[in-house]
Amino acid sequence: MSLPKLFIERISHMLNDESNAFFATYEKPRFHGLRINPLKINHELFAQLAPFHLKPVPFCDTGFYYEPEDEPGKHPYHQAGLYYIQEPSAMAVADCLDAKPFERILDLCAAPGGKTTQIAGAMKNQGFLMANEINAKRAKALSENIERCGVTNALVTNEKPERLAKRFAGYFDKILVDAPCSGEGMFRKDPEAIKYWSVEHVKHCASMQKEILDHAYKMLKPGGILVYSTCTFSAEENEQSIEHFLDHHPDIELLPIQKKGGMTDGNPDWSLSHRKDLIKTARLWPHHVQGEGHFIATCKKAHTSTQSENNSQTFTQTAKKYELKDFYSFEKECLTTSVPGTLFFMKNHLFSIPKDFPDFTGLRVVRTGLHIGEQKKQRFEPNHALALGLDPSYFKQKLNLSSTDKEWESYLRGETLPSNLDKGWTIVTVDHYPIGWGKIANGILKNFYPKGLRRRSN
Repeated sequence: MSLPKLFIERISHMLNDESNAFFATYEKPRFHGLRINPLKINHELFAQLAPFHLKPVPFCDTGFYYEPEDEPGKHPYHQAGLYYIQEPSAMAVADCLDAKPFERILDLCAAPGGKTTQIAGAMKNQGFLMANEINAKRAKALSENIERCGVTNALVTNEKPERLAKRFAGYFDKILVDAPCSGEGMFRKDPEAIKYWSVEHVKHCASMQKEILDHAYKMLKPGGILVYSTCTFSAEENEQSIEHFLDHHPDIELLPIQKKGGMTDGNPDWSLSHRKDLIKTARLWPHHVQGEGHFIATCKKAHTSTQSENNSQTFTQTAKKYELKDFYSFEKECLTTSVPGTLFFMKNHLFSIPKDFPDFTGLRVVRTGLHIGEQKKQRFEPNHALALGLDPSYFKQKLNLSSTDKEWESYLRGETLPSNLDKGWTIVTVDHYPIGWGKIANGILKNFYPKGLRRRSN
């Protein structure tokens, strides 16, 4: 792999005697990881079911290494949302946030969704999770991953941080800033990133990170936790960005991070003022961990901060009973129990959100809670998100396919399937895990797997 000359010089200066071991990692294959989704499956059951070569990731309780020949992205369990394929080092970040049910949490730079879905799993779909992405195309990918993983308590937005800061000042218990960066830590995983690297780009990213952190500070309530992370090595974007944040916000303190699996301390000497508390931050170097490069800092805002907590207005728009007539007929026919949460319509689409969801009127919203379905002329049609967002026990009629035969491939290609089940809406499962909807008539299951997700025929 051909690395930029200036990058080599900078890393050599930082690491000195360790630099040879660092550069040797670029001649070795990278590590591959997946993280199980606790919203759908636990460790024990996954270990029994998954036909992969798995080894635990030491700095993430739900993470596993797999071998490239396993190809978990091609397995139907991926479509069922049982796991998220994620670079192993990236898994360490969300664990530092220590998300809990019923908290208000913001993932400010959330795409493509690896850390968001990890946070959601820890929250057990309880509380409020806002996942924001400023890039519209990436926000769509974020939304799709949240849907696949069965996350039902999230609001996905496509907003600038400064606009959110005005709306949600002092609102969140916890905030993750996985900041846009120069991507040095991903060169081995994504060689294309090398083309965009320059010292000027590093400095531009560092400037942008400082602004994003300032906006995040405004949204953090007193006593709240903020985790900052990058996938780069540069001191400007790591120790120095946090140094600037601490210098400008005296009510913020660094919390120590438990170093696991080869994680090392941040280096105070790489800051401008040699702040000793920067040793509490964490670095993941590819010559120390089985993964790529990351930096993590965990910060806490003082309870005595002069900023008051913002309880914001809750979303109060609810669906009327007469509007839900066709949905209730669908629910009675197809589900074993009522869909949880507050029901509301956006145009002719029905959604469910948890209690105390904040008012999001006026924001650029990509996904809201659980998308239940669409009210059409005198009938209700369920959305794909409903299939993935509810526990299998919610569905009355199921067409179960086995992961060891080929019928599931036909379903994912959008083909019809034979069935002797009763007429009407049916959930399609693989090894009893939902992957989508079908509708049976005359012994044939009409396929409702979304066209944009379908696999191509060979």
